[in-house]
Amino acid sequence: MADRPYTLLSCSMSIDGYLSAGTATRLLLSNEADFDRVDAERAASDAILVGAVTIRRDDPRLLVRSPERRVARVARGLSPSPVKVTVTRDADLDCAAAFFAAGDADKLVYCPSDAVPGVRGRLGAVATVVDAGRPLTLRRVSEDLGERGVRRLMVEGGGSVHTQMLTEDLADELQLVVAPFFVGDSAACRFVGDGRYPWNPDRRATLVETRQIGDVVLLRYALSSRFREDA
Repeated sequence: MADRPYTLLSCSMSIDGYLSAGTATRLLLSNEADFDRVDAERAASDAILVGAVTIRRDDPRLLVRSPERRVARVARGLSPSPVKVTVTRDADLDCAAAFFAAGDADKLVYCPSDAVPGVRGRLGAVATVVDAGRPLTLRRVSEDLGERGVRRLMVEGGGSVHTQMLTEDLADELQLVVAPFFVGDSAACRFVGDGRYPWNPDRRATLVETRQIGDVVLLRYALSSRFREDA
């Protein structure tokens, strides 16, 4: 079996650890300079993964924005933007969502075995639906991506996906951006939920970089022995 991809978790949160404001309006947690940094990380990746809730809530396009970076990818024999990946337990995704409709990169939808017929019926025309077994685990998803040639996976949320990636010890690097404000609403989504994490008071994560980017700060952590400064 192929090795799982080098996995980078990318997240922006408020000072009190929230990804959203608990409303239907998307909360902007970063600034243009940091959005450009994230765009460079996308351009360097083979695939980008988000959860189904993120698709329903934020309707992300998940495309490389910079024309220069898209051209550089094409010159390397790649698609202009990385493969888009999501995981879902049912067929509750809109085939007209930007995840499916924007760009010409391949789209992969992983779901449990018993949900495959329904998901293929709803999304089979716009994405490749992959049977991820029962129960679905992100380790199985990660290993399948490795078999498909994905060497660098960027995970952009949401909270449930970040929680599973971290508690299953599937992350090699965390890039965490902190915005200079509080949300203060327990109905909003947090960066991670409850779980047993490999990093705890007895095993601290390794902070390898702090960087101020305008009014936000980037914290970069090495989470495995596979961490690479240039990854």
